[in-house]
Amino acid sequence: MTTQQTITKLADDLNINRIYARHVFHIADKEQLFEDASRIVSEKPKPFVKWVGGKRQLLKQFREMGLYPPDDFNPLTNTYFEPFVGGGAVFFDLLPKKAELSDLNNELTTTYNVIKTDVDSLIKSLKKHKYEKEYYLKIRAKNPKKLSDVEVASRFIFLNRTGFNGMYRVNSKGGFNVPFGKYTNPIICDEENLRKVSKVLQKVTVKEQDYKAVLKKAKKGDFVYFDPPYYPVSRTASFTSYTADSFLEKEQTELRDTFVELHKRGCFVMLSNSDTPFINELYSGIKGVKVSKVSAGRSINSNAAKRGKINEVLVTNY
Repeated sequence: MTTQQTITKLADDLNINRIYARHVFHIADKEQLFEDASRIVSEKPKPFVKWVGGKRQLLKQFREMGLYPPDDFNPLTNTYFEPFVGGGAVFFDLLPKKAELSDLNNELTTTYNVIKTDVDSLIKSLKKHKYEKEYYLKIRAKNPKKLSDVEVASRFIFLNRTGFNGMYRVNSKGGFNVPFGKYTNPIICDEENLRKVSKVLQKVTVKEQDYKAVLKKAKKGDFVYFDPPYYPVSRTASFTSYTADSFLEKEQTELRDTFVELHKRGCFVMLSNSDTPFINELYSGIKGVKVSKVSAGRSINSNAAKRGKINEVLVTNY
């Protein structure tokens, strides 16, 4: 088999994307390629937070539909950008050599950077937390602006691991207001994974900034993935406020304009959003841009019977 055929077989056999398969091929022991590649994949880091709307469940579907990753994206010479990084499911799936991650959520970006630069202190702090409702409410009530970066990261991960369904929701004043979650022995400190995440973040830039900042750096051949706050399916569906600011028609239209600018620039662009008439119309009729439908599971409804499959759109220009 040629090198490319071997990489394709690795991707198929190990159920991984082609970009990561290429990386695995280059670092695996060629004498026992598939065995060593399997070991490498099993030790891969995963997102360190649960994230409502996270894409881990959809990545296989993206691949099977031929929508991800873009065939011509070269991770050795170009950069991957994820401006609404959230849990970073796509980043952790690709593990590209060069990546720039960003978000407007200060606590989230602080947590990424603490894992990157001071994971030992974070682990030590996480081990002090208790899974008790009264303790949860006490930690939730703390003002992150008055905490050290390590304390911010520790609080963020603790609340994410023990709050209802891993939601991140704030009120109009920016205060975290997710209720206590009921779990059986939740893992608050996944030390092994945090150390793996720290290792892969060493050459990655993580910033608190608006998604439009990607326009300053992204160039032809780069890959940009947008996973913004979704346009609500109904006006009552937008209760999971990601930040204190809304992301409705005006903001979604500005994001579309950014998508188009990157498309004209020659970047590979992929965007997820809700399957609504507004979003479908927003991205229709753009030459070279395709709107596809994917089926996603949702689990944030308090009524378990209403946590079914819903359609989302995946917009791509490749």
